[in-house]
Amino acid sequence: MSSRSRRLLAALAVSAAVLGIAPGGVPVAAAPVSPAPGERGIGDPYFPLDGNGGIDVRRYDVDVSYDFATRELRGTTRLRLRATADLSRFNLDLLLPVRAVRIDGRAVAWRKPGEHELQVTPDRPLRRGEVVTVLVRYAGNPAAIAWGGERNWLADAGEVVAMNQPHMAPWWFPANDHPRDKALMDVSVTVPRDKRVVGNGRLVSRRVHGARATTRWRASEPMAPYLAFFAAGRFQVADGVHEGLPWYVAVSRALPDAAQERAMALMRRTPAVVAWTERQLGPYPFESTGGVTTSLDPGFALENQTRPTYPSLDSASGLPTVVHEVAHQWFGNSVSVRGWRDIWLNEGPATFMEARYDETHGGVSASRWLDTNLGALADYDYFWRIRLDDPGADEIFSYPVYLRGGMALQALRQRVGEEDFWRLLRTWVRTHRGSVASTGQFHALAEQVSGEDLDGFFDAWLRARQAPERTAENGL
Repeated sequence: MSSRSRRLLAALAVSAAVLGIAPGGVPVAAAPVSPAPGERGIGDPYFPLDGNGGIDVRRYDVDVSYDFATRELRGTTRLRLRATADLSRFNLDLLLPVRAVRIDGRAVAWRKPGEHELQVTPDRPLRRGEVVTVLVRYAGNPAAIAWGGERNWLADAGEVVAMNQPHMAPWWFPANDHPRDKALMDVSVTVPRDKRVVGNGRLVSRRVHGARATTRWRASEPMAPYLAFFAAGRFQVADGVHEGLPWYVAVSRALPDAAQERAMALMRRTPAVVAWTERQLGPYPFESTGGVTTSLDPGFALENQTRPTYPSLDSASGLPTVVHEVAHQWFGNSVSVRGWRDIWLNEGPATFMEARYDETHGGVSASRWLDTNLGALADYDYFWRIRLDDPGADEIFSYPVYLRGGMALQALRQRVGEEDFWRLLRTWVRTHRGSVASTGQFHALAEQVSGEDLDGFFDAWLRARQAPERTAENGL
């Protein structure tokens, strides 16, 4: 056989293999596809139904309208998602009643097997790596919905704010609701034209149509679903640019005049706080900043990405809260928890940055702050009983997670020294920017940066059920 003939037969054999044809010319079956249902949760043991298996959401386009009289929210959300496995069906997290679901423009089957889950069945299996657009239409009264012991919708007859943690998204849009799946967010909200709407990122447009207006906000950086928010009501606003960074703040006009004035003074301090935090941690991770003060009473402030939301606070006593929520833009928003057991990596650094701000603005040193708290709390059993690296679902926002987490960082600063400590924090937020990370990764990086064995330190501060001994090994 000539070399030319051998090359021809080899080429035919390759073509036959690609086409699924046996050497004798008989077609053979292609490699079988074995699609399976996506899991109903992403795998976080604290909240088993949070998130979903088999999908990676790339982008949300959320379009909602809200009726203050009836409290009804109507929505159409488009999710651009990629299948991470061969899927016969997949779930989304949504508490509101569903009206229709489409994939790439085609109506598909869906059902609500439970209050929290929306199960979607494509008209054909999705192959791993395939990217599709899922459209969900829905409507209902979010205020009437309680789930998992949470009733998260915050509204009255004149104002509404979609804010909460660790869950908020399912009350107003379908989501893969876990920090592990960040996505771009584009939100349009339609309300009466006398209301303003504030959201994440950058204000894109406001279109008035008759008695109503539609406002669109877009975030250029991916975010965890619970950090997406909107506020609608009668707000006074201010905006500008500080050191090259756009800022936008809003204060509810439903507050008394004096409270409005105090709140606006506090909100206007946000850009300077961001600039100070950049000098500590490195570049701000998002395209804009700001804040919103609501007249409603959430009972807490929340670090919604680029635009935290606050209850009514005055300019002096409220400043530590602003510092805390701004710090979360690095710790919690840009670098998010891999699992909710790692929540101290959000709250500990944000609390520590309050102490750091105080010591750089004429207050007590963070070292003295640590020593004072340690002395006051040394015999408080509850404060030490909780494991910081695994507090349990019911304790993720407990007092020790915040304060003991902050104290642990100051102790680490004293253990490894000033240069290594700040190099650790800056490396952490730079390396994991826009991603998620765990306590184990923080421990490993601390050892890498410092060149020290820190097992004993982290055991004493995160896991021991008693106050750390006052030793150099424990940073004391």
